[in-house]
Amino acid sequence: MCGRYVSTRSPQDLVRLFGVTDWRPDETLTPSWNVAPTDDVYAVLERAPREGGAGPAPRRQLRPLRWGLVPSWAEDPKIGSRMINARVETVHDKPAYRRAFSRHRCLLPADGFYEWTTTKDAATGRTRKQPYFIHPADGRVMALAGLYAYWRDPRIENADDPGAWLMTCTILTTEATDAAGRVHPRMPLALAPDHYAAWLDPHHDDPAELRALLTRPADGDLDARPVSSAVNNTRNNDAHLLDAV
Repeated sequence: MCGRYVSTRSPQDLVRLFGVTDWRPDETLTPSWNVAPTDDVYAVLERAPREGGAGPAPRRQLRPLRWGLVPSWAEDPKIGSRMINARVETVHDKPAYRRAFSRHRCLLPADGFYEWTTTKDAATGRTRKQPYFIHPADGRVMALAGLYAYWRDPRIENADDPGAWLMTCTILTTEATDAAGRVHPRMPLALAPDHYAAWLDPHHDDPAELRALLTRPADGDLDARPVSSAVNNTRNNDAHLLDAV
């Protein structure tokens, strides 16, 4: 699974790296070295504008979404805290993710992610969880494959009220490879740049073709280093969390 990750790139950098054409400066998020479930995160997605008549061309957007998918049919948005990940092997079939997989796909930029191994203290015999920071060896940004969904708050009568809608997302995970596989059996699936356009295209809805984009993690040259257990506490959030221990 992926339960924490790092996202510190500026929106200006992400706009350039992902060819974004629609971004609102008032939606800027602060850098985070400890992104946790239910946090707002940057997502790159393509949507057709509501104005402009039939068939307007989709625009590539950079939007803040809440991490933890809340399906449109959910009665309570708290369900999102249990839906931060979707397994790539079954995402096209699961009722909670099937519609989003067909119509609402996104990329979630990340500098890297955390996973934990269980270790035993030789002196005390006690076990503890050792966090690792896993990231591309060349320092490039990861484009994690994700899905997003809209949830309508029934307590707000006016559908045009921005507060009536909640946009949420989930990260696709796969079998871990390279350094990540030595730490944890699962990892978030990052897409290669030449697959961005096909993954984001809202008109591309063939399940077999979409699954073909998700066959293996992109840019598999990953590094993993042990870091401080300070990352276990979501209140800790600074660059020192990435220091090797």
